[in-house]
Amino acid sequence: MDKYIQSRRKDFNAIKQALSSDIKSQNINSLVIEGDSLAVLKRIPSESISLVLTDPPYHSTKKKNIKGDTSFNEDIDFLNWMGEYVTEWKRVLKKNGAIFCYCSATMSSRLEVVFRKEFNVLSNIVWTKPNEPGFDGWKQKMKKESLRQWYEHTERIIFAEPSFEGNIFKSWYGLYLKEKRKQAGLSGHQLTELTGAYGKVNHGGAVSNWEAGRNVPSKEQYEKICAAILDSGKVTSMLPYEDLIRPFNVNGQIEFTDVWNFPTVRPYSGKHPAEKPISMLVHAIEATTYEDDIVLDCFAGSGSTQIAALKTKRKCISIELDSVWAERISSITMEKIQKETKEEVKKIKKEEKLQMALAYK
Repeated sequence: MDKYIQSRRKDFNAIKQALSSDIKSQNINSLVIEGDSLAVLKRIPSESISLVLTDPPYHSTKKKNIKGDTSFNEDIDFLNWMGEYVTEWKRVLKKNGAIFCYCSATMSSRLEVVFRKEFNVLSNIVWTKPNEPGFDGWKQKMKKESLRQWYEHTERIIFAEPSFEGNIFKSWYGLYLKEKRKQAGLSGHQLTELTGAYGKVNHGGAVSNWEAGRNVPSKEQYEKICAAILDSGKVTSMLPYEDLIRPFNVNGQIEFTDVWNFPTVRPYSGKHPAEKPISMLVHAIEATTYEDDIVLDCFAGSGSTQIAALKTKRKCISIELDSVWAERISSITMEKIQKETKEEVKKIKKEEKLQMALAYK
């Protein structure tokens, strides 16, 4: 079995053991925990999670049908509460992990300040929340004449990675490379010569850029780095590439800017009031994790993160305080996900046929 898969399975089993008393349901790739997420989070083993993808109460929206959204009288109380999560999220994340945290446009700038104490905030993503054709949503029902400011029709997603002091970009992989290079007794210039990692402008500098965290080596470049460092005889092992470099898989055919245009979830009987589209969650997971990585959602709600994780062959830990929704998440099975995926594919094909028919008219 691949060492990477083995390590993720070991992490998952350690989490399962640590949370065994509160597990509501489980299968080979997912755990559903019912309880207060902060208390549960504090029991998750350190550096065992690859991605936190979560949607906390927004506080500023004051929706009584969302658990926790009206729990805080003052903004500072909410921010201090979120600060406790931020500390724990950094602890449980692998050093090359990442987090997507949904929040309101009203609170995003203040939440960023809280995150920056422990994380490099890489993007403040704007989710535009477009409606599907035929569904007007609240935007069209709003009495525009009564507005005293621009109608808030977007949500924010803070995308961040754990930060570590020691280089200009607070990069862990940069610190790791520098530490191993020095252990091997190599200068930056020597490692550049051994790996052929010359800069395009000054015939050097690639190694120093990696160690500063300015950019990352490719897998092939990292293999050359490992070979050069191990050949010194002073270093006995190097981390696998997947445990050092977080993936970032985007291209011109999918969302690659910090403006996301995924349609909102249309109302239906039993819909969660803060439900997020699975296509958007799939996008976040596929862009920033490897298969078999563990995704954590501390405010699981309808279980959409779990569905997205399982659809993309990742593992998932879902924590939910509300017993009704915890029960709903527990009913999610791979068979149900596969059925929904087939129905989704049929819907897409039907829409494509309709578009082609309209194009030929």
